[in-house]
Amino acid sequence: MSDALGYAMGSDHEFTQDWFSRHIPAWDQILEALKPTRILEIGSFEGRSACYLIEKCPSLVTSPVSITCVDTWEGGIEHQAGGFVEAVMTDVERRFDHNTRLALGRTAGPVSLRKEKQLSRDALAGLIASGQMESFDLIYIDGSHEATDVLTDAILAFPLLRIGGTLIFDDYIWSDQIPERREPSRMPKPAIDAFVNVFHRKLEIHQSLPLWQLYVQKVAR
Repeated sequence: MSDALGYAMGSDHEFTQDWFSRHIPAWDQILEALKPTRILEIGSFEGRSACYLIEKCPSLVTSPVSITCVDTWEGGIEHQAGGFVEAVMTDVERRFDHNTRLALGRTAGPVSLRKEKQLSRDALAGLIASGQMESFDLIYIDGSHEATDVLTDAILAFPLLRIGGTLIFDDYIWSDQIPERREPSRMPKPAIDAFVNVFHRKLEIHQSLPLWQLYVQKVAR
């Protein structure tokens, strides 16, 4: 038995969660049209989406593929509330390293993976400062679920995305599972909506059903 990525259950990959496979049909279409060679991922967890990109992208392009993964591997508020103590997040980072190493070993083409273990705002600011403006074909925002963090990630990511590139927001309709903690400041949707509303003249917007992800193409600076 295998999951949507083609990894056999009980194989040498180590995944404990699968929040990504349901998006693969939409991602397949996006990647086949975009053919990205420079990818930035904000929020990587165990590396499931990174492994998909490592194995998928070389089949679509002839140039080397570069993937940058940004994560603190400390967990967000929802992880802490769910009992993801520091020791458990250390295991998550170890699984990311293990899984991506295996994917890199089995990919058909040249792929480089850069791991940035830091806050996304610091990593994005560093990329901007180093002159990486409009250098990424695809940027995936799947880090913090707090609105302030999501909005900061989106605003800092936008100048790094080339015209014609795609920005993917995950968890568009995510909310905390504990009712008394549900408030707009702890949800991605208000931040994503604010970004889209302000930048609407520079974007073309697409969405998945049932609204788990929002796909945005940059059409102007």
